[in-house]
Amino acid sequence: MFFQYLAAFAAAISVVSATPISNPVSPRASANQAFVTQTTCNGETYTYQQLAGYGFIPSNARDKYGDTIGGIGSAIALDHNAWRKTSDVNYEGIIWTLPDRGWNTEGTLNFQNRVHKFSISLTLMPNASIANPSGPNLHFTYLDTVLFTGPDGTPTTGLDADATGAIAYPNFPDLPVATYEGDGFGGPGSGGNRITVDSEGLVLNGDGTFWVSDEYGPYIYKFSTSGLMEKAIRPPPAYIPQRNGTDSFSADSPPLYNPNLTITPSNTVSGRDNNQGFEGLTVSTDGKTLYALMQSALDQEGGPNDPSRKNTRLIIYDISQHTPVAIHEYVVTLPTYTNAKGKLKVAAQSEMHYLSPTQLLVLARDSGAGHGQSSSTSLYRHIDIIDLSTATDILSAANDATNGTIASPTGVLKPGVTAARYCPFLDFNINSQLERFGVRNGGAQDQFLLNEKWESISVVTTNPGHGSANDGTEYLVFSMSDNDFITQNGFLDFGTFTYADASGYNLDNQALVFQITVPNGVIPVAGED
Repeated sequence: MFFQYLAAFAAAISVVSATPISNPVSPRASANQAFVTQTTCNGETYTYQQLAGYGFIPSNARDKYGDTIGGIGSAIALDHNAWRKTSDVNYEGIIWTLPDRGWNTEGTLNFQNRVHKFSISLTLMPNASIANPSGPNLHFTYLDTVLFTGPDGTPTTGLDADATGAIAYPNFPDLPVATYEGDGFGGPGSGGNRITVDSEGLVLNGDGTFWVSDEYGPYIYKFSTSGLMEKAIRPPPAYIPQRNGTDSFSADSPPLYNPNLTITPSNTVSGRDNNQGFEGLTVSTDGKTLYALMQSALDQEGGPNDPSRKNTRLIIYDISQHTPVAIHEYVVTLPTYTNAKGKLKVAAQSEMHYLSPTQLLVLARDSGAGHGQSSSTSLYRHIDIIDLSTATDILSAANDATNGTIASPTGVLKPGVTAARYCPFLDFNINSQLERFGVRNGGAQDQFLLNEKWESISVVTTNPGHGSANDGTEYLVFSMSDNDFITQNGFLDFGTFTYADASGYNLDNQALVFQITVPNGVIPVAGED
């Protein structure tokens, strides 16, 4: 049976406003102009040339353990050493994809965190048009899955963390823990406790190990090639969620088997807000510096409400030595948009990617719009650019203490604090590009409508092995959607737990590829310096 579904799987896959802000995006001036949009951020010009690819993994695909392959757009990492150009328009490579905490639209479950490995092939279709669309030109082939465990080999879990308490291991900080009943899926079992991880960011190291950022802590973990936890980075006290005067890692996400479990208060009073942890994670080209970005403002600095939650924190670690050390910290003011009801909303960030020591890509988006949502039309879904050159380094004992603040509870930055420059760049929602591949933003609720949650960025060169061009360098930006494991034919717990999402939808794991040009000297991938 296992090999039958693998065979079926293989056959099925073909697979605003923000301050401070730079020059606005320049749209294409005419049909003959050879780009979609262009922006200049602190003197550096970036060009979105065209949408270059679309593909998907079916919602009912399963991994080698028999579990549904879902949520894999939470983070992705392309293996730059495996990226190959096989002809003028054909590429092949390896991509790692990170699910978050498992199927949780009706309650969290004892899902073991993991990463999936796929081979991919991309055939560029530069002449695709709305009149003659390409259809999917990015194809996935499943290869492997690595399961994550704690330092002692006990599986990690996606269950919500306990409201109080932690689990301790030698040479590790106290870690968020989930205490569960039975098997953690509502069935019989002896219960237990496990490190709980809501995995949202992924860095693939040159030696095959992984850095993974999390929303419960919010922590950053290092896992071996076999998935064993080797390190944990606990951020400064200002980030640690607090309730009732103590650390409280719960995100108020009760388990499926106990939906009436109550956390008091439901929202944390300081630190990261529920489900607003380290969504963004990236590493410098040389692999020595790790960047982690909160999804939106800490509670004491404007979270969790709109529009006050716009000032979020970016923290940077030196990871060149055995013990990671925080070396810089900045404020990023997220973009805002006006929704259909006329309310000003924050486009919380879902991922970032390194460009240079002072510039990063940031994926900011709205919510509640897309396939399976109440609205089909997304209003803000961008990969933008931030520049740190003139931002205030806020790293200090006072700012990073418990309840430490760089903004008021209503989200007003303190005097003397300058946020990173924010530069709008690449808009996912341009239908004149999407429809060249048969997909779209807005319209009917069908499989051609973009999903809601685009949460990942990975970048590769169009010219592997040949260095940088003198007139700017072309790159391909990959992004995948988090489908929340939504399917009518779902399997978890090594294929023994079955489910059908109450929404009635089947949401494929969608992927898009954008072709961009970056300035000379900007090297957003490892191994090209």
